[in-house]
Formats: sequence, C-alpha cells, structure tokens
Amino acid sequence: MPKATRFEVVSHDDEPLILVDGEDRQIGTLDKASCHDGDGRLHRAFSLFVFNADGDTLLQQRHPDKRLWPGFWSNACCSHPRRGEALPQAVVRRADEELGLAVVPEFLFKFQYQAAFADVGSEFELCSVFVSHGSWQPRINTAEIADWRWISPEDLDREIDAWPAVFTPWFKIEWQRLTSEFSARIRPP
Repeated sequence: MPKATRFEVVSHDDEPLILVDGEDRQIGTLDKASCHDGDGRLHRAFSLFVFNADGDTLLQQRHPDKRLWPGFWSNACCSHPRRGEALPQAVVRRADEELGLAVVPEFLFKFQYQAAFADVGSEFELCSVFVSHGSWQPRINTAEIADWRWISPEDLDREIDAWPAVFTPWFKIEWQRLTSEFSARIRPP
C-alpha cells in the first residue's frame, strides 16, 4: 500500500502560540521558539488520537528536523491552536495539514505537563486531548512527519513497556490515561 505524501512545512518557529495560566485563561502570545526555550512557557496545545475501524491507533514518527523529540514516536497529531481558533477547529485543520484526514474530534480531557528535551528546550503545555474514529488512508505530509503506522492498543502497550524511550513524554502520559479512564471511548463506535 503506497503512502501518499505532501511536502509543506506547516509549523514554524515564529508562529505565535497562546500563553495561558493554569486555568487555561489566555494571558498573551509568544513565538513558538521562545515558548520552547529553557523550561518553556505554559501555552495551549492539543493532541489527537485517531482510531480506525479495527480499533488500531495511528502513530507518527516525528520529523528529524523537529527541535524537540525528533525521530520519536507519538500520537497521530499534536499542535497548537492559532489566535481566535477554537480547539476543535485547530484539530481539524492540523489533521488535514499533517495527515490528509478529515476528522471529527471528540474532546476527552485536558492536562498540564512539562518535559525537557536534553538542553535543547522544553514542552510546557496545557494540552487538550481529542479522539476521532473512521476508516482512512492517511496522506502524510513528509515535511512534518518522518513515518507512520497503525498499531493495536495491545501491541502499543507492549512496545511502550519494552521501549519507552522511543516515545514522546506527552504521548505516554496521554495513552496511559486514555486506556485507564477512557477505554470505552477509544473503541470503534
């Protein structure tokens, strides 16, 4: 099965991210690069988990040019909303830009985390987690994603246990919560 591709960088270091407080109230904006410097600045973000009709989830391997966690495996899509953009709208936009998928996002939960990547920078996000179900064939944007694959939840659990260092920190937190608190919502409808 060929993997259709597109080649367009859609994420830039100078794009303004939405700074928030711990209650998700907007307190300003700051460019993406500065948000990820040092210990990071708390900003609004989202993660999307995509499930197919077999119950498999889509993983992406982050592009080697990504500043933070290049080459690591993560959930289908994660990014940031733009100013004035509602989170579900941002999820739909980014799923199309990165994966070529028309998703219907379902919000599950929100959490705050901070993680440093060596001395390169940090993620410090208030992240809303969404799921979407469907029968798709991704059209991957290879300027943003190095590789992708479908995997069953059981096989993913085994891989995370065996090789936790190859997965992004936010993905491991989200997957644990998805499978422990929202297992009924990640199964195909």
